[in-house]
Amino acid sequence: MGLLRLKMPPKFQLLALLAFAIAMIFLENQIQKLEESRGKLERAIARHEVREIEQRHIQEGAKEALAEADDLVVIYNRVPKTASTSFTNIAYDLCNKNHYHVLHINTTKNNPVMSLQDQVRFVKNVTLWKEMKPAFYHGHVSFLDFTKFGVKKKPIYINVIRDPIERLVSYYYFLRFGDDYRPGLRRRKQGDKKTFDECVAAGGSDCAPEKLWLQIPFFCGHYSECWNIGSRWALEQAKYNLVNEYMLVGVTEELEDFVMMLEAALPRFFKGATELYRTGKKSHLRKTSEKKPPTKESIARLQQSDIWKMENEFYEFALEQFQYVRAHAVREKDGELYLLAQNFFYEKIYPKTT
Repeated sequence: MGLLRLKMPPKFQLLALLAFAIAMIFLENQIQKLEESRGKLERAIARHEVREIEQRHIQEGAKEALAEADDLVVIYNRVPKTASTSFTNIAYDLCNKNHYHVLHINTTKNNPVMSLQDQVRFVKNVTLWKEMKPAFYHGHVSFLDFTKFGVKKKPIYINVIRDPIERLVSYYYFLRFGDDYRPGLRRRKQGDKKTFDECVAAGGSDCAPEKLWLQIPFFCGHYSECWNIGSRWALEQAKYNLVNEYMLVGVTEELEDFVMMLEAALPRFFKGATELYRTGKKSHLRKTSEKKPPTKESIARLQQSDIWKMENEFYEFALEQFQYVRAHAVREKDGELYLLAQNFFYEKIYPKTT
């Protein structure tokens, strides 16, 4: 540069310096732009990596949710003569479509109380029998507390109960005349033509107040006191279990509402159940034959007993609870029931994602 200054006139020297300065400014601008571009590229790569991580988490969450849904077990410890066959047939009709298994718990002589060793076997089967999951178990078995056996994830219990006198009348005629489900099957009391009213008037054992004691022990469970007829402790334990151990307990008189709420709460099992109940041929499949409504006198006589009062107290308790749950889930419009849409959302979520 010193040599240039000697040979170049001052005017050209100034121009050369100006050109050099402009070139330096241009290079600095280009370098700055390259730095900015590199920063944008790094941020874009970082955002892409974050999205990939989030997508992976979403996919893993979806897989976990699917695995969780496929690990579900529902137990329906059905009380006799409460429309349990009608409801169970819905589960059978949907199992292939909704991809779950239905298993009937067939106990010897329909004994609702299992031995201790059978309780252990049953809990182990339900918990570890992965090939059968998701599973819907049903049978005339009293409530069994899985936590007593060290199980962390309990099954979902559901059930249906019925007005106690109506249930007893239905069972009385069922033992004598059967139903339209298996009309050719010989029943235990077949040939006995005595009506329910005649039985009550004669003080017969098949229509005695003690025969009403069934829904309370089914919900109370496998404790000895549950099966002591007229036990106040059993009644309170049955109420406790209904509220704390059962996801939903319906009533025979409002079975469609029960089906609708189950479909909303457990679509993995009951998607399509409401439509099937309304239109399917098996919705009211089992009807007791030759059933005659009892007279007011027979009803009044049964209602004088403390056993009826306790069973009815439990039924009214269950009905009130069911109607409370239904009031927060279902609305009626133009004579049709419909489910309420989701009524909550999330907001003020921190920390904020960039």
